[in-house]
Amino acid sequence: MNLAHEFLVEDREFTSYDDFVKNCRLKAPENFNFAYDIVDRYAREQPDKRALVWIDDNCDKEKVFTFADISRESKRAAYWLTLKGIKKGDTVMLILRRRYEWWILMPALHRIGAIVIPATDQLLQADIEYRANAADVKMIISYDNPHILEEIEKAMPKSETVKYKVTVGPAREGWISFHDEYEKVDPEFPRPVGEAATHNNDPMLMYFTSGTSGYPKMVLQDFVYPIGHIMTAKYWHCVVDDGLHLTIAETGWAKATWGKLYGQWICGTAQFVYDMNMLKPDKMLQMISKYGLTTFCAPPTVYRFLVRQDLSKYDLSKCRRFSTAGEALNGEVYNKWLEKTGKKIYEGYGQSESTIICGNFMEFCEVRPGSMGRPNPLYKVEVLNPNGKPVPAGETGELCIHVEDGRPFGLLMGYHKDVSLTAEAFDGGVYHTGDNVYMDDDGYVWFVGRKDDIIKSSGYRISPFEVESILQKHPAVLECAVTGVEDSKRGMAVKATIVLSAEYADKDPKEMEVEISTFAKENTAMYKCPRIYEFVKDLPKTISGKIRRVEIREKDKGKDADKIKQEF
Repeated sequence: MNLAHEFLVEDREFTSYDDFVKNCRLKAPENFNFAYDIVDRYAREQPDKRALVWIDDNCDKEKVFTFADISRESKRAAYWLTLKGIKKGDTVMLILRRRYEWWILMPALHRIGAIVIPATDQLLQADIEYRANAADVKMIISYDNPHILEEIEKAMPKSETVKYKVTVGPAREGWISFHDEYEKVDPEFPRPVGEAATHNNDPMLMYFTSGTSGYPKMVLQDFVYPIGHIMTAKYWHCVVDDGLHLTIAETGWAKATWGKLYGQWICGTAQFVYDMNMLKPDKMLQMISKYGLTTFCAPPTVYRFLVRQDLSKYDLSKCRRFSTAGEALNGEVYNKWLEKTGKKIYEGYGQSESTIICGNFMEFCEVRPGSMGRPNPLYKVEVLNPNGKPVPAGETGELCIHVEDGRPFGLLMGYHKDVSLTAEAFDGGVYHTGDNVYMDDDGYVWFVGRKDDIIKSSGYRISPFEVESILQKHPAVLECAVTGVEDSKRGMAVKATIVLSAEYADKDPKEMEVEISTFAKENTAMYKCPRIYEFVKDLPKTISGKIRRVEIREKDKGKDADKIKQEF
């Protein structure tokens, strides 16, 4: 049994993409709450149904939770939170990486109606101070990593709204021990009524998104946001009832609620959580094989590492669906994966502000390597020019979502405490994604870049992703970021910042520049070819693993291309 059918206007198999677009619609019951209406429903009707399989990084600890377990422990946690004064509308920050307590505390906070702020353990003192003050955070719950605990402690003198510091690890001076206290309270928490009850349009979740400049934006999602992720889980991930799904994401990233909680549990599949300290491709493949994962999702960067392994050593036969999001997937990785495994990678696209916006849905969306698929039926997507007019097929414009007839399931309520930014995002009756794309004659959407990533050189508009895709076909290029730098002759020149693969890492940079430059000139138009190459050990990335081209641009700002070229 799975509960997805409760929210589908038509619960049936769709015969084509056109049928999917025309007839796939979702509905929400009044006052929907994920904890009571999904977790507790499974606990009542299928108490032994598997919800979570958690493995620690050393693979010597394993915990399996049923929905009855999650229901009981999240009620216990909710009761404990209220004893600490947490109430509806309060904000609580969770810095739990991939600890299993995240899957207990998320529904616990939903029960209360508190606003959850998932956050990454990569935050430093200033990041925590900003988030605590911007969102009036009342409690921070963290796992027992000495570094992040120290950063939280350093942030406290300037974080006046924070009343409680809680650790899910051993007792620590100045901290509340979650397990020592919450395990002593009763696992009872009746559904609130009256003013304490939650409603569909109440704020439930807040994400701080890493923008290209300025402070992170505070994205607010409401209580029906989980329903929108049925599209993510059922029609893109294609999870199966009683299956086992893994999305590689730390819980501080919005991709966690995309792939590690809402839609997957609604659709009846269990979550596989590998609490790894760092990605080790061979161990990840062992996990997929050993535990018989049925569906898997990872960013393109992870596939670039996995595809370099001897995949014949691992049994991937039970995994019926591989998917990717976070960055556009270049065709080279897709083709190598298909060649080595016989399995396709199904791309999807969305934001912290949304559920899946475009994707290769089910089997009726043909996979076209490099395309992020076709629009989600819940979103009326259009590619618009700066004047808000639709552009012809093949022409680049901004991907926008129409909201004239109301805000669709899964699209943000707005940006917390920022009326002007919210108004700007929804200007002209559409939500502006800020991403430049083009749509081909068949309705497939192709990512070009963030609006401010486009390189204008000698009158040409150059997509960073297009150049990166060419460079990544060379075996020496593990990762790369293409940016524009000031050039007195061309306006901008194309620069490639490259991380070399292990077998090329010790080679002379000048020799590698010649080799990769020659390769680029043989495989793409001259105007797109980088004039400047920089070789680095790591690329700057957001907490979600997306490459921060803006950081590279800032480093090069004010320098002419010739000067930068001399530096390397």
